[in-house]
Amino acid sequence: MTSSLTGGLTRRHLLMGLGLGSAAALTGCVSGAGPLAVANYAPISSGPRVSPEYLAAYGPISDGGYNIPGIDFTKVDLRYLRREVDYFGGEAPGTIIIDTPTRFAYLVQPGNRAMRYGVGIGREGFAWDGRARVQWKRAWPTWTPPKEMIARQPELIEFADGQAPGLNNPLGARALYLFQNGEDTLYRLHGTPEYWTIGRAVSSGCVRFMNHDIIDLYDRAQNGATVIVNQGATTA
Repeated sequence: MTSSLTGGLTRRHLLMGLGLGSAAALTGCVSGAGPLAVANYAPISSGPRVSPEYLAAYGPISDGGYNIPGIDFTKVDLRYLRREVDYFGGEAPGTIIIDTPTRFAYLVQPGNRAMRYGVGIGREGFAWDGRARVQWKRAWPTWTPPKEMIARQPELIEFADGQAPGLNNPLGARALYLFQNGEDTLYRLHGTPEYWTIGRAVSSGCVRFMNHDIIDLYDRAQNGATVIVNQGATTA
């Protein structure tokens, strides 16, 4: 199966290969490729069964003095778990592609491969598209809501000078800050403690990843990396 990313600045095609296909979506089974693969087990009463690799990758972790809880797989759509997929889009390795219609992010790898992550898209996440660069990255960042957000949600005034890092911080464990032509786009790729919102359109924020996944992306992505945000419709 192929998934085409169209719209925006260039044509991009993602061959999902052994990724989730339409038949798998109907049956509830997930086929994976690469080092993190969901096992082809039917869901059971206590929740879906996943491979030991995923149990390890999304288990409890200690990071930067914080203890991130493990993922409850009964609260997430398994297709949004991190996996490696085939990629034939022509973008250089290291490029990050955010395809908002499908709620997937891709980090292009050498050899026609990409790491794929599930994401959630907030109001600000729909406000911008195009090409940008990762100006800098921050581990356990401080979150400062924009004035426009405070105007919509006056209760956020207490964080006008910034909310300290931590497990309840809306930016989660990591944030990548996107700039275009040297100016801040105010667009962020960031973690979230609300991992059950991955795959959904949520009320606020830009592009949110599970904390486990934003840590993985943070470790792989380079400062200065090109980021392509696609807001257009995706066609098969």
